[in-house]
Amino acid sequence: MEPLTSLLSSLKAVDPETQDQEYNTVRLQALKLKKELNLTTEAGELKENIKKNRYKDILPYDESRVVLSLLTADSDCDYINASFIKGATSDRRYIACQGPLSNTVVDFWRMIWQHDVKVIVMACRLIEMGKKKCQCYWAEERQSAAFGPFTVSNQMETLCNDDVIVRNLTATYQQSSRSLVHYQFLSWPDHDVPYDAAGVLDLLVRTRNSQGAHTSPMVVHCSAGCGRTGVICSLDYIRDLLVTKKIGADFSIMQIVQDLRIQRPSAVQTKEQYRFIFTAATCMLERVLQAAGRHHYCTVPEFKKPETKPTKKPASSSKRLSQQNSAMNDTYAVVNKPRQPPSPSPTPAYSSVSRSSAASRSLPPSHHYDNLEGASAGPLYSTVKPRVKPSTLPLSATPIYDTASASANHRPGEGPPSLGSNGDYQLLPTERLPSLTDDDYEDLSSSDVPTSCSRDGIGFNCRIQKPRGPRDPPAEWSRLER
Repeated sequence: MEPLTSLLSSLKAVDPETQDQEYNTVRLQALKLKKELNLTTEAGELKENIKKNRYKDILPYDESRVVLSLLTADSDCDYINASFIKGATSDRRYIACQGPLSNTVVDFWRMIWQHDVKVIVMACRLIEMGKKKCQCYWAEERQSAAFGPFTVSNQMETLCNDDVIVRNLTATYQQSSRSLVHYQFLSWPDHDVPYDAAGVLDLLVRTRNSQGAHTSPMVVHCSAGCGRTGVICSLDYIRDLLVTKKIGADFSIMQIVQDLRIQRPSAVQTKEQYRFIFTAATCMLERVLQAAGRHHYCTVPEFKKPETKPTKKPASSSKRLSQQNSAMNDTYAVVNKPRQPPSPSPTPAYSSVSRSSAASRSLPPSHHYDNLEGASAGPLYSTVKPRVKPSTLPLSATPIYDTASASANHRPGEGPPSLGSNGDYQLLPTERLPSLTDDDYEDLSSSDVPTSCSRDGIGFNCRIQKPRGPRDPPAEWSRLER
């Protein structure tokens, strides 16, 4: 155990600034190795395969991509956005893939069946921040669903520690049936990290227990299959080194992530995710030493998590979870549990999926979405600016209607928001949200904003127009005094 104690001390000695420098080195080295090793993505760039990629810049390398040989229809081809990942004890320990699209669900099940997969780990929700991250490829509890020639039955769902939903699935193809276990991790925001490492480490223990002695690869996916997926593969790789006692003095998290990135592009995508690997690996080592009787306990408060046995959800609760996954197109996912966040780190990491209690807080000015490495940051929500108004208005043009709303939206140096340039009241349109798709982000452009109060809208923002002009004076005023 002395080498593990020394390794634990060395991991704790790496400060966040050094971790960030290592991550930058990993990214630069990955680009260099891509050229030196001539890693290509020709299959994913083919015209017939472009629409099978969730993100155009996350394509599997031809050297490590999963080639589909099981043909179920004449239109089937061998391409799927998935990559083989080497493990500590096997050349094909994992399959890292993107979340299935509506047009690739059958290909996903072809891959599952071809490689006799027993465990699937899903590190995302179907909908996050109003954006569709993955197509549902299973059935509701105690129901069945058909995906091309495959029939998938959901035998039972279990909620474990509020972090993980475990589904026992049965897939049927050509009169043959196979059982597999589906783990969905609920508390992992996109482009961010969980609030504690204990939940992820417990997930790895459960998946390995389900995998047992099966030699088939474990499928791991999030949305793009690189950020959160890369973290899970890295941590499970480290766990295998510990279990098989193959961890040595040359152990290097930087090297593990480096090797992972030449198998799956952009694996472990952010500095925060890279730091999380150090944190989780530290807690993993402390658990091993604690089990060995060394009494080295995890000292980080958010890693202390009481162990509870998985409990079967009541029928009503299970039904609600299933309905949530099937009807999330109209809602926002809240993936963080209502717990106290850890102490702030030197570099803040904003979660792309905020907690319900943070709905009223201001969001960061920009955010990189959907595992697009190198993509330019853009605003999270659209902004509708009022027209420029004259700085002053004659007294006669001062509005007398809806003064509360006008003052609430008034900006310095502008006239009342409800007044146009000619002094007339304008109708403020109601906001319309676009429909969710697999390919587009929420976007409100100027062409989407109506120029008048829509008849289909609720009409809350409609304003009563100002009278067009003064009334005729009473006839008595025009009489001539004699």
